[in-house]
Amino acid sequence: MTRTNDSKSHESPAQLIDARIKELGDWRGATLAKVRRLIKKADPEVVEEWKWRGVPVWSHDGLICTGESYRSIVKLTFAKGAQLKDPKRLFNSSLEGNLRRAIDLHEGDLIDEAAFAALIHEAVALNESRAR
Repeated sequence: MTRTNDSKSHESPAQLIDARIKELGDWRGATLAKVRRLIKKADPEVVEEWKWRGVPVWSHDGLICTGESYRSIVKLTFAKGAQLKDPKRLFNSSLEGNLRRAIDLHEGDLIDEAAFAALIHEAVALNESRAR
């Protein structure tokens, strides 16, 4: 299990993500905590990482998505999102590229949990197919 930690401390990626959620302390922290729970529920084998000086990352045989927090959004960027089926149209950002797709969540937004879980499952399946 690979763990990436840019911090000088010896905190695990999970502890650093916990701290980020607490540090945000508003709807963004609650949103990040919720999507984290949904990711872990959809893929119990997911690996949490902390990369690029403070970005939560979820991987399974390769990057699934990142969870960035900005002033007005929580952005979930799927590394290979352009290759994933998105029949419920959760992807609403970074739609023009050939690789990534993102879901921008604003305060008060609800996420279709079943559709989100399906995206996670599909991203994992894509990573596993390429890992062989």
